[in-house]
Amino acid sequence: MRILNKNLRFQDVTIMYFTALATLVVILVASYQAPATAIDLSNPSSKSSSPLPYLPMPFRVPLDPRGELQLAWNISYANQEIFIELKVAEIRHGVVLGMSDRGELTNADLVVLWDNGTKSYFGDAWSDSEGRVSLDSQQDYQLIEAKQTPEGFYLLFKRPFSTCDPRDYIIEEGTVHVIYGLLDRPITSLEQLNLSRIQTGVQRVLMLRPDAPSASLPPDVQILEVLAPDVIIPSQETTYWCFIQQLPENMPKNHIVMYESVVTAGNEAIVHHMEVFECSPDISNVPQYSGSCDDKMKPGKLNYCRHVLAAWAMGAEAFYYPPDAGLPMGGPDSSRFLRLEVHYHNPLLLSGRRDSSGIRLYYTPSLRRYDAGIMELGLVYTPIMAVPPKQPNFYLTGYCTSKCTQTALPPKGIFIFASQLHTHLAGRGVRTVLVREGREVEVVQEDPHFSTHYQTIRILHKMVNVLPGDVLITKCTYDTEDRNKPTVGGFGIMEEMCVNYIHYYPRTQLELCKSHVDIGYLQKYFSFINRFQGSDQCVCGEVSVTEQYSQLQWDSFTAEVLDSLYNTAPISMHCNQSTARLFPGEWDKQPLPVVTSVLQRPRYPCEGGQLPVSQPMNPSLTLVQPEPGV
Repeated sequence: MRILNKNLRFQDVTIMYFTALATLVVILVASYQAPATAIDLSNPSSKSSSPLPYLPMPFRVPLDPRGELQLAWNISYANQEIFIELKVAEIRHGVVLGMSDRGELTNADLVVLWDNGTKSYFGDAWSDSEGRVSLDSQQDYQLIEAKQTPEGFYLLFKRPFSTCDPRDYIIEEGTVHVIYGLLDRPITSLEQLNLSRIQTGVQRVLMLRPDAPSASLPPDVQILEVLAPDVIIPSQETTYWCFIQQLPENMPKNHIVMYESVVTAGNEAIVHHMEVFECSPDISNVPQYSGSCDDKMKPGKLNYCRHVLAAWAMGAEAFYYPPDAGLPMGGPDSSRFLRLEVHYHNPLLLSGRRDSSGIRLYYTPSLRRYDAGIMELGLVYTPIMAVPPKQPNFYLTGYCTSKCTQTALPPKGIFIFASQLHTHLAGRGVRTVLVREGREVEVVQEDPHFSTHYQTIRILHKMVNVLPGDVLITKCTYDTEDRNKPTVGGFGIMEEMCVNYIHYYPRTQLELCKSHVDIGYLQKYFSFINRFQGSDQCVCGEVSVTEQYSQLQWDSFTAEVLDSLYNTAPISMHCNQSTARLFPGEWDKQPLPVVTSVLQRPRYPCEGGQLPVSQPMNPSLTLVQPEPGV
């Protein structure tokens, strides 16, 4: 991705043109409160009479499983606006595009194109708690162009990141759940539309992207493709496919400097996300395998292939390492075995599709100044941490304490340039923040609409310098309203995790900086709750922690006391070296870090503020410009 950092005057003129044109359209339509005053898209005089200047759309993703709806967009950080293009291969009587907290059809922010059999209309709308659609009194989606081409029907419009309309979705850092729907019959008024009665779907994307130029590749760069071996995609909605690939024997140390996805043509709407893991160097041999990652007969050694080398999710671009750093691959301290994991999302249960998708790694034998590293932050994978059942919002927090960073980081610290957030199915939000001298000073990464079905490495808008003595706090939000039993921490998909894999340089021996509540204080909790609930005898310590959690009678009081315990009790720190051994020191019964000042969400212009939480590296730039030929 290349940023247009020259000829800014042309960009300014382009933005002014679009703004003026959109304003003119709004004046023409005056209001979309009723079809009598809405724009008639079937009337040529209502369309742009002169060709529009070229507006690049560097970000794009298929919406539906067949790829018949394509979403593309561009970002103006200077104006706090997003330009959106929707392409419909074959439109009948209208289309709905919207955003909601988790991809629900209810309480969604919508833009709708519809017709009554003779005329077509465009408007900003919303859905209520039953999925019924109404026109919004505040029209914040501004139509720029609507046109029919041989390739399909195109809608081009824009809206601010935040409109200060309580019915509108705030476009912010992290995952955006996009909903879509097609109308197969005319409607005389928008109020006749109910989203539950039309063909709909959901797609997850990262709307706001870092405004950073692509790096150039060195002349001696080499390519390694880690691809699925002509897999027949199972005709089921969700499949995780695993494949083991070996590196060349005696491969010397190289630096990965960039990677990108390779998606088999025709499967763009089914290949949802992919990851490449390096196996543990302690495992001398990993059996060949190509099959379901959930197969009970898969080789057990696949569980030792967890060190992330690359991660991609639908809509993500190529990933470049900083010019001074590269991720080591090969050499005596690494494994010869890689595990590719491909998530196929096949809701239409299509059969017979063959796939050879994967990830293409670009590496160089000319080592850069720094080795890049990957460090785990958050909670230890242990049942000691648990989420009570029937909780709409429950929080678990993991710490990387000042004692650990003081012990393990170099004097000038490390620079975080990317991160990958991770939970299992109950996760709803993840936030990692940097604390210095008791004050939150910077958000490392945040996703308030996190989905475990959309996880990829995300480049930060700017690097974060972590110094010795700093604290990194990772907080996860969970929803267990649909569960009757407590959800404990662990590796299983129905268990939970709270992790941020940070990508940084220079690489250190600190590979894991995580915590959990002190087990002794947890046993005091079990003893207290058992006595409170009238148990004659507590079996605390005689059975597993998981069993102790399951034996409790869960109500609001039990959950609130557990939450209080997590937020006050001492913690056990896992300040681990790359050998999985603790750094020297005392790490049990450590006090919780004290935070005296927390960061507030920056206010948007419509709220009387300046800039949102996501800012480009160079705020003077206006639109993202694609690389030549894209």
